[in-house]
Order: sequence, then structure tokens, then C-alpha cells
Amino acid sequence: MQTDAASKIDIDHVVPLKEAWRSGASQWTTADRRAFANDLDHSQLIAVSTHSNRAKSDKDPSDWRPDRLDYHCTYARAWISVKYTYSLTTDEEERAALVDMLNSCR
Repeated sequence: MQTDAASKIDIDHVVPLKEAWRSGASQWTTADRRAFANDLDHSQLIAVSTHSNRAKSDKDPSDWRPDRLDYHCTYARAWISVKYTYSLTTDEEERAALVDMLNSCR
């Protein structure tokens, strides 16, 4: 995607804050949640189209995947990295979707 308008770009949490909450962040301190929300050291914050960010909302990979098939591998790896780094849980549907996306890796 190319754009010449900053208004068409959002910064997205790869693992949405609400999904993180459901996956274990509810047990974290406020400082830990703040660090997660603002993490620039891991694959957590990425620039995306506003359309993509709105479509994804707080969904996990079992409910939403990037439109571009050639990005599925990168996205799944980033999702897994964030979940692993923060010791967040993954449910069976989410895991199956991630495995499916990882099968697209070359």
C-alpha cells in the first residue's frame, strides 16, 4: 500500500490491547500494561492503513488476517513473537489460524 496522506495511516498493535487483556495482561501491573502498549523494541507496533486497523479491531488471527496473502507469514511470526515475549496465552482457534498462516512461509 502506498499513500501520500498521513491521515490514512494508523499505528496498530499487532496483538490488540483487548486481546492481550483476554490472554493474560489482566493480571499485569499498570506499568507492565503501559510498557506493552508502547513497546517499540518488539514487533508490537506497526504502521498500517486506517482501513486495515479498523477492520482488525481487537480480533485475533482466527477472526482476522491481513488482506495480502504474502504478508501472512510475517504477520503470524510477529503475533507469535509478541505473545511469547509477554507470556500471553493462545487459544486453539488462534493457534490453528497461526499454523495455517505459517504454512505460507517460504
